[in-house]
Amino acid sequence: MTFEDLKTAFPDATLDTWHVHPRGGGWVENTATVAETADVGPDALVYGNAVVSGNAEVSGRSRVFGYAWIDGDATITEDAQIYGDATIAGFAQVYGDAWVYGGARVFGRSQISGRSRVFGSARISGRSLVFGDTVVSGDQIIGEVAN
Repeated sequence: MTFEDLKTAFPDATLDTWHVHPRGGGWVENTATVAETADVGPDALVYGNAVVSGNAEVSGRSRVFGYAWIDGDATITEDAQIYGDATIAGFAQVYGDAWVYGGARVFGRSQISGRSRVFGSARISGRSLVFGDTVVSGDQIIGEVAN
């Protein structure tokens, strides 16, 4: 994504408020925190107060924003969106056009894909699969969640 492309989505963006992440070449707003060990792909965006730590990967045209937290070896790719206070950790994967938001938590080796929506206080863990047009919301728990 070029800086001109970024400006299309964020008209107020400047080179003083955004930077290219050294691992992957994706754009990161200076208010977000991305570890040097993490990857942000060339078409991915991390902004707001989001945190990407550990060896996490954000790639494709995915977006991580708000107060979202991506940690461990988690992978966010394709057109996935993680936002609000959502947490993706461990070896979890979110891909396709899936969204995880609100206070939702996805852990372990879980996979969220398709056009799935996981939000509210939902907890997904273990080796759980959420796919298709599935909606997991409220206080629903899928898998074994200790948190």
